[in-house]
Amino acid sequence: MTRFFFTAVPVSTSLENAMDQVGMKVTLSQHGGQAAGIHLRRPPQIVDAAALDESRASELKRLTAAAVAAPAPVRSGQARDEMGYTVTIEDDGRETVLSQSDTAMSTEFGKLLAWLQRYPGK
Repeated sequence: MTRFFFTAVPVSTSLENAMDQVGMKVTLSQHGGQAAGIHLRRPPQIVDAAALDESRASELKRLTAAAVAAPAPVRSGQARDEMGYTVTIEDDGRETVLSQSDTAMSTEFGKLLAWLQRYPGK
């Protein structure tokens, strides 16, 4: 008879963090504004957390969590030529879509948007 013995081996913290972020993808689409025609032709920007270093991946995770948790601002109507932004967050098999605009944007969404807009992999 063959016997198997298994030993629990602790996983390092950095490996656990990397595993948490493997499946996270964030997509930014821009629409409207004075340059609406230009934005129609641009593909959405996609950031894959698995392709980021640990520091940036953690920052992206923190920013997306804050934006999702923040209450959506109340829109006071549609402003002429307002720019709209849609951020789609795919994480752990869940998809969350946040849509806000220049005239109705939470501070947390604004921080996430600024991070995505300066991401060098555009």
